[in-house]
Amino acid sequence: SEMPEDHLLLAEALSRNAGHKVVLSQPVRGNRRKVTDMALKNAEEALSRHLANASSQRRLLRELAAALDLQEPPNRIEIYDNSHIQGKHAVGGMVVAGPDGFEKGAYRRFNIKDEGKFATAIGDDFAMMRQVIHRRFSRALKDDADRQSGNWPDLLLIDGGVGQLSAVHEALDDLGINDLAVVAISKGPDRHAGREQFHIRGRPSFTLPPDSAAMHFLQRLRDESHRYAIGTHRAKRAKTEFTNPLDAVPGIGPKRKKALLAHFGSARAVSAAGLSDLEAVEGISKKYAQQIYDWFYSGT
Repeated sequence: SEMPEDHLLLAEALSRNAGHKVVLSQPVRGNRRKVTDMALKNAEEALSRHLANASSQRRLLRELAAALDLQEPPNRIEIYDNSHIQGKHAVGGMVVAGPDGFEKGAYRRFNIKDEGKFATAIGDDFAMMRQVIHRRFSRALKDDADRQSGNWPDLLLIDGGVGQLSAVHEALDDLGINDLAVVAISKGPDRHAGREQFHIRGRPSFTLPPDSAAMHFLQRLRDESHRYAIGTHRAKRAKTEFTNPLDAVPGIGPKRKKALLAHFGSARAVSAAGLSDLEAVEGISKKYAQQIYDWFYSGT
């Protein structure tokens, strides 16, 4: 390789970015030349792999568009799945994919709410999906109604059947959004991979050739959303299960909790403490001592 013509300008830019002077040099012999040649070769191979992967991804997107009768290959695909155990620790997961593959920085978790505006009955999978889609796109309408940011999807893939598909369209219709392609993926009668059924509003359910590139691509997308939803569910469950009991006591913030733990050594010891012992803790007034005592002893 040769030194670029504008190497002085490049060195100046690198110096500003690094915060110290950067000098560009080109070894012509010896170990430094060998290291430089090796680095150049590695960079060329990495670029070739990236271009090959990008080309393969674009081809998959074209085949996906043909299989699903889309007008053009999608630039942003959002895949949705929910996870819970008997309604507990319910979360919704959104996975994003595009021409560069999975965009993990754009993944999003939705903690399913069971009260307030988006109240959802525990264990109601359709209502959970409705909530997730409504929250996702009500926010999109608020932040980017003109769809100029590139964060609006061309295709929504839903892990589920006709019921989940209907729930998604109910949420979108409620928001006045009727131009997004939505496809639900459900397992076939025997629940074997390759027998998946696809559901689009206004069309009969259909299947794809089990060995087609589009089928394998859709399975990858669905499996990634499933993995992400389960992972976020497990993380939420673990966080909930290992929450300090003091966090549930009204009015006990980080400072008072720290003072209590420093004095008693553990949350268990705090819960077993007498009223006079609690009043002896620095930073805990008689009011809060009584509140803590009542919480653990009366269950209020």
